[in-house]
Amino acid sequence: MTIKVWDYLKEYEEEKEEIHAAIEKVLKSGYLILGESVRKFEEELARYCGVKFGVGVNSGTDALFLGLKALGIGPGDEVITVANTAVPTISAIVSTGAIPRFVDIAPETYLMDTSILEKAITEKTKCILPVHLYGQCVNMDDVRRVANRHGLRVVEDCAQSHGAAFNGEKAGSMSDLAAFSFYPTKVLGGYGDGGMVITNDESLYKKLQLLRFYGMEKTYYSIEHGHNSRLDELHAEILLRKLAHLDEYIGRRRILARQYDQLLPTSLSLPKTMQGNEHVYYLYVCRHIRRDEIMSELQTRDILVNISYQWPIHTMTGYQFLGYKAGDLPYTEATAKEIFSLPMYPSLTDDEQRTVIIALQEILKEIH
Repeated sequence: MTIKVWDYLKEYEEEKEEIHAAIEKVLKSGYLILGESVRKFEEELARYCGVKFGVGVNSGTDALFLGLKALGIGPGDEVITVANTAVPTISAIVSTGAIPRFVDIAPETYLMDTSILEKAITEKTKCILPVHLYGQCVNMDDVRRVANRHGLRVVEDCAQSHGAAFNGEKAGSMSDLAAFSFYPTKVLGGYGDGGMVITNDESLYKKLQLLRFYGMEKTYYSIEHGHNSRLDELHAEILLRKLAHLDEYIGRRRILARQYDQLLPTSLSLPKTMQGNEHVYYLYVCRHIRRDEIMSELQTRDILVNISYQWPIHTMTGYQFLGYKAGDLPYTEATAKEIFSLPMYPSLTDDEQRTVIIALQEILKEIH
């Protein structure tokens, strides 16, 4: 039997009655777009994260894009972020007309190296966009200090960090606004695309409500140019019910991470949790100089792992226009050649995890 790096089928079987009840509730309600389910999910996720407002949109990418637009980020502006992220982070910045500017990462945590953040600021810099990668937060104390000193906006990319916290503050609550994705693989994932922007700023909240709905306050009259980006009622109701299980999902992920930590060979470089972080283990990312050989051997044993992310954004042909070259981000580039993610999801069984661990023990013994 194949062990996948991620799978939702067992979880679906366990939650099927609740999910079907959610779907039936929406279909019988008479409201399919921007109804009570969206409103309630916006309120509940905002409350969970410790902020006042949430605006449901159709993807995590749009959550970033519309969030940046709401802050007035546009052509000629620069946004500081990292290159070891999913393409959507950068796609959202470029779609506003702004220019991404990259800083390197800390070699142990793979998070934005906040010690070099200030050096990346220019007269065009308008925003810092930290990516809370793999389930733990960037050092937001450093980010906010730099942002405050230079009058910059801060947008958190929380696509991989639902429920994570830094020094007691939830991911998404430490900035002007934050973007979440509900893509199926996420810690809080749906059965398709979905996203949300959360904020404490009421003026940004109202702006985002306009931007996601053609710039309309009332039907068919646009106050300003907007977009079509709405979280649908079906997904909102499903996610609302899954939100009630979020801490349970995180608890199971932490148990799996602890078992990996205790039983995996020391020749593997295992995830490091930065001081002050409450890690939720969206991914369990290992590192080894013979990564490709290990992955190939695991595949022969029907164990599938993946790489997040194999190609740093600044090395992709689609973003050559940004003017970066190989060697500009040495830690980012070196890490991308050696990292890989092990199976990590709440319905992964102890027996399945043990199979993965034994396989890695045997493979690493052979190659050493």
